[in-house]
Amino acid sequence: MTLHHIPLANFGTPATSIFVHILKGVEESEIVDHDKRQQNRWRVPFPMNFLQLQGKRFLIFGVANKKSVAYHIAQMLLGEGATVDLVVQNIEIAEKVRKLFADQQPEQAIFTCNVEINGEIRRLRSELEKTWGGEKYDGLVHSIAFADYSDGMKPFHETPKAAFLQALDISCFSLISICRELIPLLQKEASVVTISISTTRMASENYGFMAPIKAALDSSLAFLTKSFSEFSEIRFNAVAPSLLKTSASAGIPGYADSYLFAEKVIPRKRAVTTEEAAAAAVFLLSPRSSGIVAQKIVVDAGMEINYFDKEIVANASQSDPV
Repeated sequence: MTLHHIPLANFGTPATSIFVHILKGVEESEIVDHDKRQQNRWRVPFPMNFLQLQGKRFLIFGVANKKSVAYHIAQMLLGEGATVDLVVQNIEIAEKVRKLFADQQPEQAIFTCNVEINGEIRRLRSELEKTWGGEKYDGLVHSIAFADYSDGMKPFHETPKAAFLQALDISCFSLISICRELIPLLQKEASVVTISISTTRMASENYGFMAPIKAALDSSLAFLTKSFSEFSEIRFNAVAPSLLKTSASAGIPGYADSYLFAEKVIPRKRAVTTEEAAAAAVFLLSPRSSGIVAQKIVVDAGMEINYFDKEIVANASQSDPV
């Protein structure tokens, strides 16, 4: 058997103390055995519970129906062996949501809380403490948003003050108030994830005044992380998907056209799915993402890089009057 050492420089990389070994005059079976030993040597066992979510407990705000991001987050967490408690706005929604989990979780715990009403979050905390004896949560999902467009879409400078402040209260400030009230029920290393949007600087007329509201939500992540760091390692992050097919979005005037345009802009020519957004949230909830703090994770399938795709530019040029 002859063993030849060839410096890596011969393969286009700088020469180092590492060598490529070429075996000559060795039986084929020996080479196979050698390869297997090398593979086993460097193979790292992949645990079935890679996300380390089995046995963890999570509190999820905002499940509305099977199309909602929160619903898919809950389903994925249950699939990973986690325990999930749901919080919805009222009894009527609770009954509808209970049916969604009837087969998988017939005894699914569902609580109600209207975050717009003073004292509701504190009442929820008391109910959770009474129900579970103060048992803590490893993570929390905030998937709550609302904007009143009953008067129709208006230019941004004509946004009604009451509507803007209501949207800010429900969609942004609720995250702050929920986390403040539930401090005693959150583990010291809990993960809090909210649902934002992929960009707050795209001035889309049919999204009304919600982009500035989401911008405030995004900014609050850093300040919540900083203030909570005085007594915990609780981290705050956001998942920010591009246009999704949800029941909430269906009620936005002109949203369908924007959704179809997004599909053309996205390099793969398919819009982001609700499951893809949920999967990113589940990762952020897991201990595997412990180094990701105060971040907005954009899930847009590459939409933001492709606005000047040649086909889109060509179609725009053809449609413009000469």
